[in-house]
Amino acid sequence: MSEQTIDDINQSRLKELLNDFFEATSLTKPDKANKLMNQIDIMADSKLGIECIYSYVPSLTEAGIFDGSPWADPSKLVPNLANGTLKSGHPNSTIELLSELRLMAIVNGDLDNGQIEPDEASNYLQEIIVANLEFVFNEPQEETRLMMSDHELVKVHSLFKFIIDKVDLEQVKEKLSEELTLICAQRPVVTEKQRNIIALVKEKLDLDAYKPEDRKLLRFQKCIYSPTEGSADKPLDEYGHYLKTLTKAELYAEAQEMSSRMLEFGLVSQYQGILLLHLVRNEFHQIVPICLGLNPVGEAKWNENIAFVSDLIKDTVHPYNCQCIYGLAKMLENGVLGREAVRSSLSNLATSRIHLKVEERIDKSTRKKSKDVSSRQYLMGSLFRILGQPLGVGQGNNPTCQSARGISMWSKHSPAKLINMVQTVAVHDDISFRFEGQEIKASETIEGLVHNLDYNLDAVSVTLVPLLDKVYNEMMRRAAGRGDDPHKWVNPALYGQWILIGFASAYDYLSNAIVDFDGFTRIFYGMCHPEYNGQHQLIYPNPIGIFITSSKGEFLGFHAVSLLRVAKDDNKEYRAYFLNPNNEGRQDWGQGIKPSVFGNGEIAGESSLPLHQFAARVYAFHYNNLSQVSKQMEIPDSEIQKVKKLAKESWGQAYTWLETKKQW
Repeated sequence: MSEQTIDDINQSRLKELLNDFFEATSLTKPDKANKLMNQIDIMADSKLGIECIYSYVPSLTEAGIFDGSPWADPSKLVPNLANGTLKSGHPNSTIELLSELRLMAIVNGDLDNGQIEPDEASNYLQEIIVANLEFVFNEPQEETRLMMSDHELVKVHSLFKFIIDKVDLEQVKEKLSEELTLICAQRPVVTEKQRNIIALVKEKLDLDAYKPEDRKLLRFQKCIYSPTEGSADKPLDEYGHYLKTLTKAELYAEAQEMSSRMLEFGLVSQYQGILLLHLVRNEFHQIVPICLGLNPVGEAKWNENIAFVSDLIKDTVHPYNCQCIYGLAKMLENGVLGREAVRSSLSNLATSRIHLKVEERIDKSTRKKSKDVSSRQYLMGSLFRILGQPLGVGQGNNPTCQSARGISMWSKHSPAKLINMVQTVAVHDDISFRFEGQEIKASETIEGLVHNLDYNLDAVSVTLVPLLDKVYNEMMRRAAGRGDDPHKWVNPALYGQWILIGFASAYDYLSNAIVDFDGFTRIFYGMCHPEYNGQHQLIYPNPIGIFITSSKGEFLGFHAVSLLRVAKDDNKEYRAYFLNPNNEGRQDWGQGIKPSVFGNGEIAGESSLPLHQFAARVYAFHYNNLSQVSKQMEIPDSEIQKVKKLAKESWGQAYTWLETKKQW
């Protein structure tokens, strides 16, 4: 419905339906609510319609339109979830729209619901803007267009046009800079989110180089669009011709400037793809390490494998596949290319024919950026990134934390196995695992946890995850009903025999309760705390099951992470450093427990928490049941009780607690 047709008839209809909703009984209220929401949906396809709906938000709130829904308490809303809800269509998108208008009414003083303060509502709206820039500044991305109807697109865009008029964009700039900084600090394998933000800011926001808050955003832009003076204002094809005119010394300087931009944020420009290919094809072998920004170890590995790596670059790198350059650089630095098994596996994959169904999944994940880049090139490039950045793997919007965690583990500790798995699935669109002496073949199992795969993943993940998910689900099915957490048997079978044999779970399946949490916590500290395990470091990632909680500390569900190490931070406090495969290491778990990704000694890709806060969310882990446990008795009881208090006052409220002692 256009602005010209929103008239008194529609407003009268809205008033009539709102009155009906006010007067409805408990039996008729759901039907009246549906009719009211349908009318709001009809009117919400223009900014003028949004303004009309906004004027009724106090009345709608008073009438109870949010009662009994996930939107009932605005203080419990999560900004990052709004994007998916807005894309899901009516009625969810309509009540999400109303929720944003309610927050705007609170900010403007038109509504006071007593649950959230105006400054909190304002901060929430700013985060909503940052998380939905495609609706704020530009036409929606292609993926969004495919998901949403024309009406829904217009409706959501109208909402953000209304919001953006009410929110100070200068404040959003600061949040954009912070958001980009913290995303890039994690060095994720998939970089589309950062690139989309940078592209939209470049197109729609005016930045002033003399303003401190704008300068960093300009640095992000420069990193992608003009990483060197020589590339500034040059189309890609013109830049290729420009490189041919440079002397060796000038190429050296160009490569140095190019790599410094890449290393600053972990983002690679298309210009760097052109430069690297120019250097390799023209055998400027001494300049390649400069272009890749290699440290001495990486440069040594390049010099040892010039012919092999040059062939990888020529066969894989392309301006539209350029992000793999960062992964390749990190592969050289971490030494993975020094392994014969890895080089042989990469050579095999580079000549393999990709299964049609796997090609289709890869094409959906890359949205086929260029017809000149093959699915195999995208797959090889994704492998570079994952092998170079094992902690950058994410699960996207999929319930597949187990699979993402596995890909991360294998890339770091068994890279040749990972490449072989990728090749097997790429060629056959199938994979098999051994579980307790029997084969599990993905093609012969029932559906896993994923019903509709979110393709916002790297090419390796879209290749493997649908099949890994089915295998994992089948293992869990076979291990169920044994009176203990099935992960006790599934984790070693899925990930590998480096997983420790001992297994501790705070949850007792037989009694459906939390049993001997004190003993459980002592075992956990004895497993990972240097002062109680003989100053030993973790050798392999430990697959940990955690309780996920809301910002209010309320139990939400279960999640799989990897505990990577325990060490003191700069403040001499022991912290747990872990991989959270959910794409974003920053959350608010309530009780002041907020994992950080930067500034507390984190390696790129790690999240961290003070050890006692992390322990308060753990419900299952593996340990060496043959190790000496005498020092566990030295763990202060005050430390155990500190962990227990956090646990009982958060997720623990959903369970019965028993003090019965267990034999661990």
